[in-house]
Amino acid sequence: MWGIVPAAGQGTRIQPLAFSKELLPVGSRLDGNGVERPRAVSEHLLERMVRGGATRILFVISPLKSDILRYYGASYGHASIAYAVQERAAGLCDAIFRAAPFVRPDEPVLVGLPDTIWFPEDALRRLPDDRLSFLLFPVERPEFFDAVDTDEAGRVRQVQVKRPRPVTNWVWGAFKMPGAVLHALHALWEARDRQDEYIGTLVNAWIARGNAAWGVRAGTGYVDVGTLNGYREAMQLLGGATPGTPSPAAAAPEWSPGLG
Repeated sequence: MWGIVPAAGQGTRIQPLAFSKELLPVGSRLDGNGVERPRAVSEHLLERMVRGGATRILFVISPLKSDILRYYGASYGHASIAYAVQERAAGLCDAIFRAAPFVRPDEPVLVGLPDTIWFPEDALRRLPDDRLSFLLFPVERPEFFDAVDTDEAGRVRQVQVKRPRPVTNWVWGAFKMPGAVLHALHALWEARDRQDEYIGTLVNAWIARGNAAWGVRAGTGYVDVGTLNGYREAMQLLGGATPGTPSPAAAAPEWSPGLG
């Protein structure tokens, strides 16, 4: 299973930084010697992807983000890492479809955002392998995210992309699909002249053509770390705001940055 990590954005909301926003220290982890070290925000996503079954991770980076390659090297835990380059920040759809040449139609794909932290850590296991499904989280300000309106069975009616006063406070934080669906969405994106920047508008077109998407309300806590306020919220969340979650250091896999 592939995990796709779009990491080519400039992170303007939290600049200036001397490094890629995906390496912003949030929480901590234990190294191979049991010493507690700062933990990059993107490590939280990689850990969750590995728990969700990913055996290969693809980072989509810009030419200026070689520090991500230096930090992670060739592996994270038991998952291998590959890299694809997005020459310029052209939106989430463009980034995700950089993975198309790597993915076989018969293998599942996970997609997550590397500047977010969410719970429970094993929530990706709730997503099925055989359909396009979104992992949903309740938030207080859904207008800042992509709200996902579903029927009682969980079938997606519409993705409301950063819409004022959305009909639901459930937003997507990650999603999963078969490789065949990734390729079908890629073909639709091409047929629409690559006009879709956000995955939500593309999925709405996908649904309008008679296809299905599903929402799974398995999330309990979600924070976008791409702003200073979000950074503060993330530190509070990791500090114990979510009952029953392990400490950040205890949750980290045995792995050392840059060593593969």
